Amino acid sequence: MVKYIFVTGGVLSSLGKGVIVGSIGLLLSRAGYNVDAVKIDPYLNVDAGTMNPYMHGEVFVTGDGGETDLDLGHYERFLGKDMSRLNNITAGQIYLSVLEKEREGEYLGQCVQVVPHVTDEIKSRIREVARSRGSDVLIVEVGGTVGDIEGLPFLEAIRQMRLEEGPSNTVFIHVALAPIISTGELKTKPVQHSVQELRRIGIQPDAIVVRSGRMLNEEEKAKIALYGNVPQRAVFSDPDVSSVYEVPLILHREGLLKYVAEVLRLDYREPYLGDWSSLAEKARSASKEVKVAMVGKYTKVRDSYISIVEALRHSAAQVGARVNLGWIESTDIESGLVNLDVLDEYDGAVILPGFGKRGAEGKIRALKKLREEGKPVLGICFGMQLMVVEAARNVLGLEGANSTELDPGTEHPVVDLIPWQRGVSRLGGTMRLGAHKVNLEKDSLVWRLYGTTPVYERFRHRYTVNPKYVDKLSEAGLKPTGWSDEGFVEVVELKGHRFYLGVQFHPEFKSRPLSPSPVFTGFVKSLVERAI
Repeated sequence: MVKYIFVTGGVLSSLGKGVIVGSIGLLLSRAGYNVDAVKIDPYLNVDAGTMNPYMHGEVFVTGDGGETDLDLGHYERFLGKDMSRLNNITAGQIYLSVLEKEREGEYLGQCVQVVPHVTDEIKSRIREVARSRGSDVLIVEVGGTVGDIEGLPFLEAIRQMRLEEGPSNTVFIHVALAPIISTGELKTKPVQHSVQELRRIGIQPDAIVVRSGRMLNEEEKAKIALYGNVPQRAVFSDPDVSSVYEVPLILHREGLLKYVAEVLRLDYREPYLGDWSSLAEKARSASKEVKVAMVGKYTKVRDSYISIVEALRHSAAQVGARVNLGWIESTDIESGLVNLDVLDEYDGAVILPGFGKRGAEGKIRALKKLREEGKPVLGICFGMQLMVVEAARNVLGLEGANSTELDPGTEHPVVDLIPWQRGVSRLGGTMRLGAHKVNLEKDSLVWRLYGTTPVYERFRHRYTVNPKYVDKLSEAGLKPTGWSDEGFVEVVELKGHRFYLGVQFHPEFKSRPLSPSPVFTGFVKSLVERAI
């Protein structure tokens, strides 16, 4: 039978439940079990695709074109396997399905209610993931915090699954915050109240993971165990760390895997963590440091770019370096609040993705300075498109050149809507999404980075480089070196430049701690070489 691990959270959101899920998954998979993970988001959006990053953080794109919660990125990075759109369940999906069934007559004669119809749909979706993915163990993360109104049907559904699947096939793990106040004292009361709220709903946790600024001592664990109604060995520390990849190592030392295996009656096998320990050690002991300017429009919410941050860290660890990130809001460049001279402090820059007019001119100004000064630059998705706009204006001399996304009436539409997007009226799930083939030109920079062609990377865009301007851009030195089978420009690079690369795809989505993205590794190497 499939074993289910349900992870809930309390006190506040953004506690790092996704990292906990990924860490548990890593330990179990390294012990030889086929592990998968599901993120439940209680919001009524069908998927994450139409939400502003300030509201939601990064939209993670799966290989099959799902626009999902950023925690699926954590799952992929820790488990080392691809997730699918099935691995993200939202309340919008659930209610939409129930209402469609009601309209089709599936519930004829019944009064359709949250219990049992909505909860049955939730349980069905969870079990379908386990069945379709062939899971030995399925870890289910319930987003939000205990007590949120929109999360109650999901908590009720997993409460019912304990009854239906049995206590030896289910385990409840609750993650809660124990803050350290100004006196230096760690307070356990928020954890106690969070567990009480969960028990009020009908769920008694089997284990409690405590997020805090430091490891818990035995006295603190004993207090939480007493009021949480769990054995003391079922209370685990999850302290602040410099790298999230240390979390599974800490949880393993705390005995989490042994405890979970015992509750689920799984054969305990010691997980192989040698390579993971080496990774954490490399990250800790890196002697070289490079400074990277992160130029974007959502920099006030760093989770908007979390996969890019992690990809940079993966590559830095591989080359024995440490990345020091500086966040530069492109709208502040645009308004004059930030002077371009701030870029002098950095070894290179990433021009970050993002839609819309706000902040675009700030990125273009930054690109001009970086290009002229020969600093390494990586442009991702919209960042690549603005590389094209900047070159068209400042090298080709095409005054007013722009993307039609930003200026529909531009005289020089060097970036334009993908032709088949012109008839699209609905915004959700209608972009060019998921994994697509990219054909790389031999002897180009990007070909040398990958060492092969073609490659498959993930996309999320509606606009592309206008083919009418490709020859002119090449003459100006910004040469397309990656193409789709349909003829879309997927990569541009600047001739004679150390590292000036733009990619229409999102290489960060496929980067893994133990197998970093070739694009990011090439970028970080160029920074290290420049800094020497």
